[in-house]
Amino acid sequence: MKKSRNIPWILFLSLCLVVFSCNKNQEELWKIEVKNTEKVEIFDISGEFFDPKVSLKEFKEKYPMFQGSIPDAEYEIRRKDTAEIRLYQEAVKGIDKTKLKNELSEMFSRVKHYFPAFKTPKVYLYSSFLDRESVIDPIFFRTDEGMLFVDISAFMGEKSKNYQGLDEYHKKIMNPENLVPRITEIVAETFLISNPQENKFIDQIILEGKIKTLQDAFLPNTPDYLKMNYSETQQGWAEANEANIWNYFVENNMVFSDDPKLYERFLSVAPFSKFYTEIDQKSSPRVGSFIGWRICKAFYSQKPETKLSDFLRMNATEIFNQSNYKPE
Repeated sequence: MKKSRNIPWILFLSLCLVVFSCNKNQEELWKIEVKNTEKVEIFDISGEFFDPKVSLKEFKEKYPMFQGSIPDAEYEIRRKDTAEIRLYQEAVKGIDKTKLKNELSEMFSRVKHYFPAFKTPKVYLYSSFLDRESVIDPIFFRTDEGMLFVDISAFMGEKSKNYQGLDEYHKKIMNPENLVPRITEIVAETFLISNPQENKFIDQIILEGKIKTLQDAFLPNTPDYLKMNYSETQQGWAEANEANIWNYFVENNMVFSDDPKLYERFLSVAPFSKFYTEIDQKSSPRVGSFIGWRICKAFYSQKPETKLSDFLRMNATEIFNQSNYKPE
């Protein structure tokens, strides 16, 4: 009899161990040890451009991609422009190149681990003199040429006086800590397999979720709010309201809708999401991306053995159905 009375307690302990194991597996899923380290080369283009010891001829030979149609005389004037030099010096002062090199090396090593055909690009830093288009989209990746360009004048800190006139929601992701996560986001996008025929809202949010899942794999120790391009407050709001957001999507028949306006409301870069209710001004932006990510996280909780390459080939409906996504 004593033995039988212990059975419920044993079953309870077993259940606890299973739950603990599942949670631990989800947390540790991407924290794998990468044995091979990728070498990263970083070139400071603006540093050499403004260096009087480097002749214009030497500069143009080393960086032919920056020649364009600008006359040499104009180049020489810009090389001595005190305002541009001051801005570059302020921007580069906030970049720890050794730290950046190490972080990119670790990140690219993880990319290579999951995608062996990936070739680590050379990284080129430059200062755009606050060209609006460049500071809003400061990273571009020429995959075919193996070159990654980063406008460092876009990461001087959201409180920088240089950003006067920019929208506050743009400034919030212009901090030094945003640099590597935003680079990783651009790298992740190159692995996407998109189908123009898949244009429902569920397709769009899961496509975003795939990007964030790749960022999880490439930056397993980076806080989620940085991967989402959120502040910590915005991340907290999205997490606290996850069930409400999802219920709103479901109750308004949005999940499988092909209404193109949903992208602008819940996925485009903006100060907040557009529910068209009193909570809009308090809401976090791009909540569609957040929900897509949570669905992908739920999928990997169910299917942790799924290779990333196979996951990327799955369509949104497959991922959603297998995720058992039910936020509480």
